[in-house]
Parts: sequence; structure tokens; C-alpha cells
Amino acid sequence: MTDALPPPPPAAIVAFTGAKLGVRQARGVADRRTGRTTRATDPVRVASVSKLAVAVAVMRLVEAGKLELDADVARYLGWRLRNPAFPDVPVTLRQLLSHTAGVRDAAGYALPLDADLAAHLAQPGAWDTTHGAGYFAYANLNFPLIAAAMEGATGERFDRLMARLIFRPLRIDACFNWTTCSRETTARAVVLYRASGDVARDDDAGRGCPGTPASDGGCDLARYRLAHSSAFFSPQGGMRISAVDLARLGSVLVKPGLLSASSLAAMTRPAWRFDGTNGDSEGGFYCGYGLGVMLLALPGRPATCADDPFGDGRPRVGHAGEAYGLRSGLWLDPETKQGVAFYVTAVADDAPRGRSAFTAAEEAMIGTLK
Repeated sequence: MTDALPPPPPAAIVAFTGAKLGVRQARGVADRRTGRTTRATDPVRVASVSKLAVAVAVMRLVEAGKLELDADVARYLGWRLRNPAFPDVPVTLRQLLSHTAGVRDAAGYALPLDADLAAHLAQPGAWDTTHGAGYFAYANLNFPLIAAAMEGATGERFDRLMARLIFRPLRIDACFNWTTCSRETTARAVVLYRASGDVARDDDAGRGCPGTPASDGGCDLARYRLAHSSAFFSPQGGMRISAVDLARLGSVLVKPGLLSASSLAAMTRPAWRFDGTNGDSEGGFYCGYGLGVMLLALPGRPATCADDPFGDGRPRVGHAGEAYGLRSGLWLDPETKQGVAFYVTAVADDAPRGRSAFTAAEEAMIGTLK
């Protein structure tokens, strides 16, 4: 007698053209305890695709005159932020959004509720002390800083800001804090499983602490301090959203609407592009970056770049995500206005690459629409 095979892991993909949603597919079991099947309308933690949503919110605040991309971000934080090796160089939102401020993840970025972001940034591991501003190195810690600036500029907590600026205007039921999603949506949460089959995240239907508890185990949000506690909601990767609603978010990049034409252009033009020496491409994965968006297959990029999981050589804008066994993507071809939003789960940390620097699992998911 052989052991029964485990249920297939959750995955979903939705195609869109402009604001029109097209083919949608979902497979697997969203929660193995109940046997609930996965739907494309079920919310999942999409990891770093969250950065794109945060960038859209930043641009809305820029349009409202609350933020400036090239101002010293300390103006909004209420505390001084400097790379200790370059103390006279201001840190700006443009640098943080494009991973060119010199911030690094060596000191960590998943901070407890009672952590102080200002104190955390005083640690040596939070900075690249070799390269100055302009050198690209992808770092999640940039986004708690961006969230802190948003809070300082508005006096609103990050999760509520995202609901006001992005989710409610787009009429999508998404959240960085399960309590700001509807009960119906929270009840349909996709459980993230590792390749081993172990639960990695979100098996509590939103009943647990929405972030890393305080050092004493507490989770009372009355302890939350604006512009100091912003790492708590994981602005770098904690957005819960369905594949369908992720596609709706992607349509924001198609044409002016939620954002102006100038804001869309600022987000999607290269703030940094790899020239072979001006950043860490992580094996050809990052070769172009705008403001909170990855830029794929840019013309003229070095031959070492392997950032085309579609395999057609067409430039695209969007973002990839990776965490807790999940790989996700939101990608748009600006010329054809065609895009795709997807996720696949139970992907091993050392999963094999495909023909590009992306995993074979991601490329296979993209290929289901061909």
C-alpha cells in the first residue's frame, strides 16, 4: 500500500487587456484542512508584488502634494536618516523606491510591533557603506521606510492608507491587515504551503496577529507608532489580494485614471538600469527598475541579463514576488496593454531556474495562457 498523494498546491492566473479581464484559471486546494478548492477570487499573500501597490499609493500622495520624490525623506519621518558612510547625502523617496539609497537587509526587515525603525536603521547591517547612492541592490527594508514616510506625511496608519488610496478606489477587497478585509474575503484566504507540504503562512483565517508580535508576545495595535512601527504590516510583501483583483490593480498601469499620465511615466521609466557594474543584478534577475516596479527585457541591456520569463523579448513592467513557498507576478506589456497576474505555491527555495533567471514554475504558469 502506498501513501496517498498530497492535494495539489494552490495556484491561479488571470489575463487582462487594459481594464478588461480575460482568461482566468485556478487549481489546487486552498486549505487542506477543509479541502476547499482554490478560486481566482481567493486572497493570497503575494509577497513583493506588494511593492508595486505601495508605489502607486506613494504617487497618489505625490499628486496630492503630501510627498516629494526628491526631498530629504527625513522631512516626513520626523527623524534623521543617513547612510553613515555618506552622512551629507540626503536619502530620498526616489532612491528608496528604486533600491538605490544604499539600504540593505543584513540587519533584517521583519520587525516586531514594539521595534523602533529609527533605531533599527542605526545598525551597521542596514547600510551599504561601500557604494554611494545610485548603486542598485534590492532590499526589502526600503519599503518599511517608505511606509513610515507615508505615515509621517499624512498622520494615517499604513494599512488604512493603502485601503483609502488604492483598495477602495479600485473596489477591490485587499489588505495588508486582515481586519481591513471583509470577513467573507478573509474566510477564503489561501494557505501557503512549502514544497515539503508544511504550512508556511496564513492558516489562521486572519485570527492571529497581523504582523510580528511585540517582543513580549503582545499584539495590541495601540502600541503602534506612526513613522516608527511601519515594518509591522510588511509593506514590502504583506498584501493579501486575489489573482482577479491583482489583475485589476495591474490595469492601473495601462492608462491614466487612478494616477496621472506623468505619474505613470515616472513609475515606469528606468530609475536604474544595469550596465554591468552599477548594481547587483542577482544573476541577471534585476536589470531595470523604475519606482516600485521591475522593468523586464529592456533594449540594450547586457547579455548577462536573464529577465525575460515570457521568452518573447518584449519589454514589460510589473513586479515579481517570492516568500513562504510562493512565487507571484504581475506583468504588463505597455505596447499591447496585455497583462497577467498569477501565483504558484509550494515552490522550493532552491527550485530550478527556467530559461530565464525566473523559476521553471513561474515560466510554466505563464505558459498556461499561451
